[in-house]
Amino acid sequence: MPEIIPDRSLSYIEGTQRVFDQDKTLDKAKEGLKGIGVTRVAGITDLDRLGIPVFSTIRPSAAEGAISVYSGKGTTESQARISAMMESYERCLAERKGLNKDVEEDIAAPHTITTYDEISEYGPALRPESLLISEAYSSENLIEWILGWDLLKKNEVAVPANAVYHPYEAPGQTVQLFRTNTNGLAAGNVLEEAILHGLLEVIERDALSTAEFNRYPEKEIILTEEDGENYEILQRFTTNDVEVKLWLLPHDTDIPTIVAATDDIRLKDPALLVMGAGSHLKPEIAIKRALTEAAQSRVVQIHGAREDTEREKFVREIGYDRIKRMNRYWYEEGKKVSMADIRDLSKNSPAENIDTVLEQLGKIVDSVIVVNLSRESIPVPVVRVIVPGFEMYTLDRERLGKRAKAGKKKKMSREERPWRHRVHK
Repeated sequence: MPEIIPDRSLSYIEGTQRVFDQDKTLDKAKEGLKGIGVTRVAGITDLDRLGIPVFSTIRPSAAEGAISVYSGKGTTESQARISAMMESYERCLAERKGLNKDVEEDIAAPHTITTYDEISEYGPALRPESLLISEAYSSENLIEWILGWDLLKKNEVAVPANAVYHPYEAPGQTVQLFRTNTNGLAAGNVLEEAILHGLLEVIERDALSTAEFNRYPEKEIILTEEDGENYEILQRFTTNDVEVKLWLLPHDTDIPTIVAATDDIRLKDPALLVMGAGSHLKPEIAIKRALTEAAQSRVVQIHGAREDTEREKFVREIGYDRIKRMNRYWYEEGKKVSMADIRDLSKNSPAENIDTVLEQLGKIVDSVIVVNLSRESIPVPVVRVIVPGFEMYTLDRERLGKRAKAGKKKKMSREERPWRHRVHK
């Protein structure tokens, strides 16, 4: 696989974290929609009373085992359209050649089938165990491999195709190591933008998984009018009787991951106890992403409830009070912080932002791998980012690693720990 060197001539538009403005980005995203099988882009904002823009894209040709309706969010209709379109590119280009009904072109990275022991004789290879595998595995098993690029070590590395493609079925006599997901799958105007988005998503899922496993989000963010647009977005929720708890999750990098946990106190609908999450070097963007994703989650639940009657029946049987009680750590009080308390690590270009993320990750991991899924025939680049050892418990409960188990936990008083009480005779 060719060396990935971030283009240092690219810079953000002044006052933004974008290489192109919204109009140019929208035009670029529209350009390739037919080529990836998208047949419809629709606004679904009006399904909810909040009025925060949410759009969906429909791709009927999606591979078996993948979803065909994608959604996107933003503070403007253009942002929400772009977000939904970008997810379409991610999902389409994550499908392998042959399974993909829209794109015949293959990715540039070479593939091979062999054992870990054999492939590691030819160069660096990622140990399958580092991917938190849930299935039985032997180093003698046949595995399908793809070449990726390690951004930290600056060399090629073979990674299991199981960690790259989605959906994935192991070919022939090869083993399937785990169920696939979309963690680290990202699109962008340029390759550098896609890589940064993928890095941030992997960090977000790691932080969220650790907080969920330990039931401890730690710090509650309080927004005020001084926080501008984010406060205005928050008001969209609160003035419509939707309570929001904003959390700054604990993590061993300084990159902020924010969660917005919502509760519709008007409807008290268990299906609307939803969250949104976002990571970014710039705290205000991370908060904005969490809030708008929470709005997106509400609309998706409302839309899905009309079609998924079995799920609707399931959440109704559990009930609002029980679901909220099961997830009460998202709705309890936390140590209060302001947006101004969160350090802004953002720079003026994608390459500088990638450098900052790699500097943070380099303190805790040995490898940060990118597999380029882009095709020359498709105008939007897509990558898969893999950080070995990082958690994805929030996506797959069977894949739990050491990081989540070692994560921060709430310090409890003696009264909160009845199992520690001694019975005196």
